[in-house]
Parts: sequence; C-alpha cells; structure tokens
Amino acid sequence: MPASTPVAAPASAPSAALAPPPPFAARIRTTAPSAVREILAVTAQPGMISFAGGLPAPELFDAEGLRAAYDGVFARSARRALQYSTTEGAPELRAAVARRLDGRGLATTEDDVLITTGSQQGLGLITTALIEPGDAVLVENPTYLAALQGFTLAGARVIPVPCDDEGILPDALEEIVARERPKLLYTVPTFQNPTGRTLPSARRTAVAALAARLGLWLLEDDPYGDLRYEGCDIPWLAAHPGAEDRTALLGSFSKVMAPGVRLGWLRAPAALLRGAVLAKQAADLHTSTVDQLAAAEYLRTADLDAHIARVRDAYRLRRDALLSGLASALPAGSTWNHPEGGMFVWARLPEGHDATTLLRAATGAGVAFVPGAPFFAGSPDPRTLRLSFTTHTEQEIGEGLRRLAGAALR
Repeated sequence: MPASTPVAAPASAPSAALAPPPPFAARIRTTAPSAVREILAVTAQPGMISFAGGLPAPELFDAEGLRAAYDGVFARSARRALQYSTTEGAPELRAAVARRLDGRGLATTEDDVLITTGSQQGLGLITTALIEPGDAVLVENPTYLAALQGFTLAGARVIPVPCDDEGILPDALEEIVARERPKLLYTVPTFQNPTGRTLPSARRTAVAALAARLGLWLLEDDPYGDLRYEGCDIPWLAAHPGAEDRTALLGSFSKVMAPGVRLGWLRAPAALLRGAVLAKQAADLHTSTVDQLAAAEYLRTADLDAHIARVRDAYRLRRDALLSGLASALPAGSTWNHPEGGMFVWARLPEGHDATTLLRAATGAGVAFVPGAPFFAGSPDPRTLRLSFTTHTEQEIGEGLRRLAGAALR
C-alpha cells in the first residue's frame, strides 16, 4: 500500500448489537444503602450542627501522641512498618489488646486475638465464617444499622428479638431460639447503637446460659464500653459461664484513639478465630502494618487510660447538655432515655409525629439527627430518633437544640 493511502478506521458495531453486562449480584440489588451514611452527606453542609453521626470529637484526638508513635515506628524499623505482615496481626499489638482485656477480668492471651481493619471488619469476618444463605441470625430490635446490612448481604434471615429499655428479653429470646434454630445472636450489650441502653448483668447471665443450653454462637460488639460516664462496669458476655467457648468479642480503637487509623480487634475461641483468619486472608491479607505498629507504640509510650478519662469528661458534659435541652427542643410528650455512657440518646416523638418528617424541617434549620426507623429489623417505629452528643461542644449542642425546637414548631 502506498504511504499516502489513508487507512480506514474499523467500523463501529451498531449500538443495538451491544449486549449489556450481566447484572449485579442479588445481594447488592436488594440491600438498602445506609441511612446514616446518606444523612452524613447532608450534614457536611457548612454551618450544619449534626446529632446524626456517631463521630468522635476530632479536637480530642491525641494528635501529638499519635504523631510521636508513628515517628518512633519509622525511626526504629521503617522496613518492617512498610512491609507485609501476618494475617493475625502484629504480635505486640495483639499482646497489648490481650493485656487490656485480661486487666478487666477476661482471661486473654495474644493467641486469642486477631487484629482487624476496624471492628466493622470483625463483624464481617465472623459473618463469613459462620453464616450461609438462609441461616437465621438474631439481632436486638432496633440494632446497629451496618450489622443489618452485613447480615443481609450474607443472605441471612435476620430475626429481631424483642427488647425493652434495658435490652434483650431473655424469655423472648429463648422462645425464638427454640422456634427458629438460629446460628448466631448479634448484640451490642453496652451503650448500644442506636439506643444507648445497657444490658444488665442478670440478663447477660441468662443469655450466656441460654446460648450454652440451646446451642448458639454469640457475637458481642463492644466499641463503646470504655466510654462510661456513670455507674459501674459490667462484665462482657464473653466472661459469663456458658459463653466462653461460643462468643466472639469485637472491640475498636476508633472511639478511644482515632477512627482514621481503622484498627479493631476480635477475640474468639480458637476454632472460630481460625475461621475468621481464613476469611481475613481472602478479604485483605492483613491490616495495615504501619498503623498496627504505631498503635502498639502508642500503647507502650502513652497513657491511653488517661486519654480516655479526658475524653469521658468531655463527653459527659456534652451528654448532659443534650439531655438538659431535649424537653424544650422536642414536641411535648416526647420521651428519651438517660444512657450511662456511649455516644447516643434514643428519643421517641408523641403520637401523630414522624421523625423523618421532622428531619426534613430540621435540616432546613441547620440541624440534623438520624430517624430511628432504619435501625429496626422488624416493623419500624417511625416516631423514634437517634441523637449523638459527642461531636459538638456544649455551646454548639445548645444552638443545635434551639434550631431543633424551631423546626419542631413548623
């Protein structure tokens, strides 16, 4: 062909002949997005006062202590910090977690601990290890929204357990276990998300005994347990007789150190821990090496308990500021609880009101919260709402409540 002869471009196939790609998996098509995450996009607007997200207060992060920890890790062993690690996690961080659990009365060694990319991953790993499509999973009603998403993605039958203001009703739980033969009970027994309630010791004893007698795995999620403002600590479910060989306990550094490092941990019986390790190998090989080593360095050189005490002092004041102003901010006849710790207050509007309708007026006034309906596994209560008090100062909380009061009058 002469060099000057133009080369014709290949003809494009007519669009009508193109086949669409295969559809997404049913688990994605049928799982609703997180209502909290959707609302957080709205609350990012400048000037918005948000009671919506369960976010730690960024001004309380120990940025200097964490920076020093990262510097120490790089100075001592940058090569190790930047290299692959074992799936189970850095031995020094696993040992540090074990010491903290052991110090609170739950006998633990580093071999009982798996480091996770946030406690959310731990929830997913246990789900992968235990749950097959069609398996029944029991949850508190209402419960943590992301847990509902995870169980739904796994194809589980999610069954709500009746609760009162103190959490799970053991008699109702026993009846459901006998009827449904579930594989797993998921619970946030201390300062629960979304309600802030805490399961009393006697009920924990009953739940543990029931799980042992009827055959049931327990998944105990404890991201908020360090944030107690009054009252006495209650032993974990995992520490109760009957629960020792069947409880996976999840914890997190997000609420007491910093959520951006995405570090959590999982304590479980040996066989279940092996299953979680296999699931993690397939998920991400291992959690960030540098972040694990920095956390271990921080725990070695800083006083985490003193830092937590400072955070608790600040959050206690913020909780009290929210509680003291709710009577004037919500419609007459509303009710709410008084959590002993955690991040959330659970409220209920009077008859004839709807929290989603109130939210639309509230965001227009520059304040936000999360309606309670998405947290229910069964029939939702549209009058409920969750308010987080940790992100803003007492003065900002007061202004947010004034805005909420104005929205409630619209």
